Amino acid sequence: MSLRRTFLSRKFSRSFKELNGRAPREEAAGRRGGAAGEEPERAEPEAHGESWGTMLPELLGEIIRRVEESEDRWPQRQNVVACACVCKRWRDITREIVRSPLHSGQITFPSCLKQPGPRDSAHQCLIKRDKKTSTFYLYLTLSPSTPDEGKFLLAARRYRHGAHTEYIISLDADDLSQGSNAYVGKLSSDFLGTNFIIYDSQPPHNGAKPSSSRASRRFASKQISPQVPAGNFEVGQVSYKFNILKSRGPRRMVCSLKCPVSGEAPTDKQVDNVKIKKSGPISSEHTILRNKAPRWHEHMQCWCLNFHGRVTVASVKNFQLVAIMDQSQPGGKGDEETVLLQFGKVGDDTFTMDYRQPLSAFQAFAVCLTSFGTKIACE
Repeated sequence: MSLRRTFLSRKFSRSFKELNGRAPREEAAGRRGGAAGEEPERAEPEAHGESWGTMLPELLGEIIRRVEESEDRWPQRQNVVACACVCKRWRDITREIVRSPLHSGQITFPSCLKQPGPRDSAHQCLIKRDKKTSTFYLYLTLSPSTPDEGKFLLAARRYRHGAHTEYIISLDADDLSQGSNAYVGKLSSDFLGTNFIIYDSQPPHNGAKPSSSRASRRFASKQISPQVPAGNFEVGQVSYKFNILKSRGPRRMVCSLKCPVSGEAPTDKQVDNVKIKKSGPISSEHTILRNKAPRWHEHMQCWCLNFHGRVTVASVKNFQLVAIMDQSQPGGKGDEETVLLQFGKVGDDTFTMDYRQPLSAFQAFAVCLTSFGTKIACE
């Protein structure tokens, strides 16, 4: 009988307070009240996010703007991310204030990894390789004085599927699977390891359809959620030319990339004014890159490129890419003197990666991954 009286007491209390128009907090406290004779629990204080969300827009914008201007380097820049995590209102204002990497030169949110790099100077990054697990880690260099330290950006792991190889790229260094929420894309190679296709986990523009090939499927079974794309979207190709004469020399590579739109706002919305065509002949809507030809050094008896001190170990993997067709420039004409991406060895398992507009960190990392591994037909 005590349980029945308790249930009726709660039901009557709830109905009575609704009729009297009590505040939601008092109503919640009445529902949590115990049996007759027991004191009801106190109402919980207002949610933290709701209280902060009531600040004046002008004051809130000024606070976030000052934080964004003062915290211009990692790890201090994590305070800008913390502002965006307070509540939806803070997040919206933070995303309006924080500029894209193209204009600010800063990587703040995960969405920045798929936006163009800086226009005037390159982002200096570091790639570390773990041979035991076939895993590669991308870091943003914090300062020239500490080149071995950096902010973690992306991770990739190499998997073999028969004669083919795939690199799964993720935001989480501990969760490298296509079914993960941290999955951002992958790199797939052919049998010889000379032709690669870059896949993005998100459509590059509204209405884009995932690639129809079996290798582009994200899940082996049916789609598990409408919010998670079941396929991958092709956004680039990398090809290494055959060395028919078998003479020792540098590799020759050509890249066709669908690069992000310049001036893209720091948001996860997809770009709808750039299209990418299916695999086949290279389209004029792509940015076309080729490796910069090295020169032969008679005294050192080797091929040389000027990496401006960023590369210290000679390796066939080292390369510099210049654009022969760049859609971010007027007329789409490329500048074959400006290096857009360079990659080189500085230790046994340490490499540097510097990239700039129109490439994104995700694209640059994927292109550099193609350099790992032996390519018998190209060397």
